Amino acid sequence: MENKNIKAPKQHPDYQRELINIIRSNLPPKALKEKLLDYHENDIAAVLEILSKDERIKIYNILDAQTLSDILEYADDFGVYFKELNTKKQAEVLSETETDSAAEYLKQLSKSERKALIDLMDDDSKKAVLLVASFDDDEIGSRMTANFISIKFNISIKEAMTQLVSQAAENDNVSTIYVVDENNEFYGAIDLKDLIIARQNTVLDDIILTSYPYVYADEEIDDCVDRLKDYSEDSFPVLDSRNRLVGVITSQDVVEIVDETMSEDYAKLGGLASEEDIKEPIKTSVKKRLPWLIILLGLGMIVSSVVGLFENIVAQLTILVCFQSLVLDMAGNVGTQSLAVTIRVLTNDNLKFREKMRLITKETKTGFVNGIILGIASLVFIGLYIYLFKEHNLTFAFAVSACIGAAMLISMVLSSVTGTAVPLIFKKMKIDPAVASGPLITTVNDLVAAISYYGLAWLFLIQIPNV
Repeated sequence: MENKNIKAPKQHPDYQRELINIIRSNLPPKALKEKLLDYHENDIAAVLEILSKDERIKIYNILDAQTLSDILEYADDFGVYFKELNTKKQAEVLSETETDSAAEYLKQLSKSERKALIDLMDDDSKKAVLLVASFDDDEIGSRMTANFISIKFNISIKEAMTQLVSQAAENDNVSTIYVVDENNEFYGAIDLKDLIIARQNTVLDDIILTSYPYVYADEEIDDCVDRLKDYSEDSFPVLDSRNRLVGVITSQDVVEIVDETMSEDYAKLGGLASEEDIKEPIKTSVKKRLPWLIILLGLGMIVSSVVGLFENIVAQLTILVCFQSLVLDMAGNVGTQSLAVTIRVLTNDNLKFREKMRLITKETKTGFVNGIILGIASLVFIGLYIYLFKEHNLTFAFAVSACIGAAMLISMVLSSVTGTAVPLIFKKMKIDPAVASGPLITTVNDLVAAISYYGLAWLFLIQIPNV
């Protein structure tokens, strides 16, 4: 008997299929536009790659520049679809696009194409785009937008509301209103809610937050993004060298910057010169990876040469080769863990010398404790394994496992120190600590582990028994 209390799983609407059916219908342009506007821009952007070029052009022709701009900003291939527009429509869409996104796209064009589009843009958009484009990619000004509302500080609540309403038609970042003086110098910020609930006899200055966080347009992104992360504001004012308000950084921009920074650091931790894209040409990927691989090849040859110095030991005790990778891998893993912790801590530029020493001490102690636990485990289990399955006598079996355990302890402690100290030294030398990448630390730790492992084996399994 069926259980009628069991509910069928909820079916989410298939907006993609609905949109395709609408676009491929024979609806007249006006009716088609009204249907499309019922859907979110992100859903429309998602179906663009499924449609044919003719079907996309059909959409371009019936939608206004503002709507098209919103749709294309959600698209993964903004440039591909943007090029399908005629030049006049391109200029209109760019005028409605967030300033930083428009400036970033224009930088990818040839000089003649860029000039032709900028000349067709409206004056305000042209001025804003040229300002953003004047900053280097690593300056926060290159990520700002002119989409914000500003009012004068010496007006009434009623006048402030009037200015808000008049500017809201062109700027949709309305949750925070910025206040400037007669010289357009930044004075403070007002929360939209505070302005809405303020009574007419309230003095505007009473609801202005004058300690609102801000950044300068020419500041390095890496230097100021950590400050911005500490605040949960919707946007942050960007000032020029004269403290004049020239743009804002939205919280979405901050999230994107942090994500890009993490992606770049992750790429460096993987031994890449910079982040790779899935559509990137093989030649470009090779150029990014090859320099690190050449360096690591050289370090690997050094490790192999060191292991070669212990050739006589390996010849006498071939069983040591079976457990070499175990010791080397554990050393590499511990070093990479310490590196990851250190890179994370070093995002704080105000880290004091005492705190750095405390970090090294902590990681060394952590490596020591982990080394003791894993060393003892190796001593017991590897000793039993050699005795039971390799048919060696008990004394020899545990002598070998003791060397493995001791080598693991020593290499894990030294790897913890290396994984922490190297990025700290790089930071002191004004080198990006993420360059002390996982492969580099792992290779260095392989060298440490190999010397520890075979050195102990030579001492305890060959020298001491022969005395």
